[in-house]
Amino acid sequence: MSTPLEQQAEEREALQAIYEGDSNFKEIDSATFQYKYGEEDNYKSFLVELKWGEKYPDEPPTINMNTFYNRNLIPAVKDEIQAALSNEAGQWLGCGMTYTLFECLKDNIEELTAAQLEPIPCVSAAEDGVAALKISDTSGLDAKKKDPKKEQLTKAQKRRQWERTDHKGDRPRGWDWVDIVKHLSQTGSKDDAVASAESAAAAFSAMLHPLNS
Repeated sequence: MSTPLEQQAEEREALQAIYEGDSNFKEIDSATFQYKYGEEDNYKSFLVELKWGEKYPDEPPTINMNTFYNRNLIPAVKDEIQAALSNEAGQWLGCGMTYTLFECLKDNIEELTAAQLEPIPCVSAAEDGVAALKISDTSGLDAKKKDPKKEQLTKAQKRRQWERTDHKGDRPRGWDWVDIVKHLSQTGSKDDAVASAESAAAAFSAMLHPLNS
């Protein structure tokens, strides 16, 4: 009669031959084996790890569902898969059962992972805060552009502006004309200034009182 260690050696060779080229199967060490189910990016994908004890196969292997690969798997689904494996293992005590346990899950994946819901993507608090800040800043700038502050005049400033007009809102004719005499007195001799002033006055008088045709 074969010992547990001899049975383990024979089963190990059988597993290596059966799963040769299968990327879902992985031999961690001489007594630990893993099998991955489903596509890696699928939310229902999971990994089963079986570890043989010294008395295996006279005792069931240790079932590990807490690998890093299963970090997104909910506890209820892990428990469901582990219960299915434990139930199957109890029927094969004394026989090499690793291949049987791995294969028994393939036909029941949808049923075993029914409680695993697809995760809903969400925006992080940091991104949400940045977006809100940008919107707030933009609206603040737009408000400043749309509503520029008007200059507030004092009563004295308003009165001076009113006195410069003809009290109808219009400034009198000639308010911005240059004082010719003063200007010429600063740029030429006094005689030139007087002569130029007389000439400008005559031209101004003719402009105000045009000759009748």
